[in-house]
Amino acid sequence: MDKAVTLQLLGDAKTAHLRWVQRAKLLIEGLPIDEGAIPLSGTDCNFGQWFYSEGQKLNALGNMDCLGEIEKAHFALHDEYMKIFKIYFADNDRSFFSKLFSSKKKLSDHEKELAKEYFIKLQAASDEVLSHIGRLERRLYAIPQSSFDASTTGI
Repeated sequence: MDKAVTLQLLGDAKTAHLRWVQRAKLLIEGLPIDEGAIPLSGTDCNFGQWFYSEGQKLNALGNMDCLGEIEKAHFALHDEYMKIFKIYFADNDRSFFSKLFSSKKKLSDHEKELAKEYFIKLQAASDEVLSHIGRLERRLYAIPQSSFDASTTGI
C-alpha cells in the first residue's frame, strides 16, 4: 500500500461523498434528479465502494477505530436518505399511466417539509462522516510510509 495513493483515494472518496450529499440537497430543493442518481445503499454509492474495498485495507495499519465510526455514520446517512427517497420516488400513490409516462410524483407541502427535516438529519450524519474522515486523514498523515509497506505483506 502506498501512502500517497491511499490519501488520494480517500480524498476522491470524500469528494464522491460530498457530491452525493449535494445531489440529495438538489432533490430537496426541487430540481429534477433521476431516481438512480443518488444510490440508496451505503455499499452502492462511490464512497461506499471505496470504503468496502480500498478503505478496508486500512485496518491492516492498526488503530483504525475511526473506520467503524465512519461506517456507522455513513449508514445513518443512507437511512435518512431512504426516508427521503420514499417521499420522492415511492410509487404507491401514482396511477398506472403516471408511471408509464414517467410523470413525477406530486408532493404535498407536508411531504416537502418532512423531506427537509430528513435532509437536516442526513446533513448531520454527513458532517459526522466528514469529521471521522478528517480524523482518518490526520492518522494516515502521521503514519510513516514504512508502516504502509509493512501492512502490504499482510493484505
